[in-house]
Amino acid sequence: MISVIVCTYNRDKYLYKALSHIASNDYPADDYEIILVNNNSTDNTLAEAERFKLDYPNINITIVTEQQNGLSFARNRGIAESKGDFLVFLDDDTAIGSNYLRNLSENLAKHPDTIAFGGKVVPIFETGMPKWVSCWTMPLFAVTDKGDGTLTFKGKSYPVGANMGVKRSAFEKYGTFDTQLGRKRDMLLGGEEKDFFYRLKADNQKIYYFGNIAIEHLIPNARTTSDYIRNIGIGIGISERIRFRKKNSTQRSIKVLWEFTKTCASILLWLYYAISLRPSKGNAIMILRKNVVAGIMKK
Repeated sequence: MISVIVCTYNRDKYLYKALSHIASNDYPADDYEIILVNNNSTDNTLAEAERFKLDYPNINITIVTEQQNGLSFARNRGIAESKGDFLVFLDDDTAIGSNYLRNLSENLAKHPDTIAFGGKVVPIFETGMPKWVSCWTMPLFAVTDKGDGTLTFKGKSYPVGANMGVKRSAFEKYGTFDTQLGRKRDMLLGGEEKDFFYRLKADNQKIYYFGNIAIEHLIPNARTTSDYIRNIGIGIGISERIRFRKKNSTQRSIKVLWEFTKTCASILLWLYYAISLRPSKGNAIMILRKNVVAGIMKK
């Protein structure tokens, strides 16, 4: 069985559509389940979940509320509630294709050594892509596109939380998501996916990319503002500081040097975009980098 875990917090506007795309898959309903984890939403999330349950009575869905605030708490609750051998994690504002689950099942059959995987993530901007977006800031929207084929995540690359999956036995061996990391209400922390997948990579585990399990990821206007860039930059910085508390002094020194290098590169990119008369792209890069550093330094 495949377990599809959707964690949600105050996204009643998008949740029903995300769930209905899962339910519309060309895949036997008895072969998968949906675990919806409500993380203390204060809007109409539960009402929308119940509406979906009534409209799709043939779909096996479990609706639970996780009282501890934070995406990692919610995901770990989803893991505990699920019954599948493979656990798929999707965001509450995504739309999967009608062949997603069938393609995934076929991929897993072809690659029995799969312990974790990710898929293509295509951004859908509510009112069009902002001018400030460049290839350097596109990762803020969890974009992943390594083509339509099958390959593995090399080097420091890893799946993003909007479209990723893990074999249950991997959580049993390597642990679940670090609850110090990940979104917490309006705090834009992250790093929980990187932290988990790096544990697998440290043990030389293969992480697959399946290009034929694609999703569309809605990007609302609220995520395209300067304030959002600042806030997510601070969140990234704080998350990196938390992650590297676990490292030794040599690894921390390397991290400081790496962040200095990225700051220098950001300045060069700002100059490049200024000279090429695309200042908004360079400004976005500098706003992000400035706030990542501020987050790292934050007490």
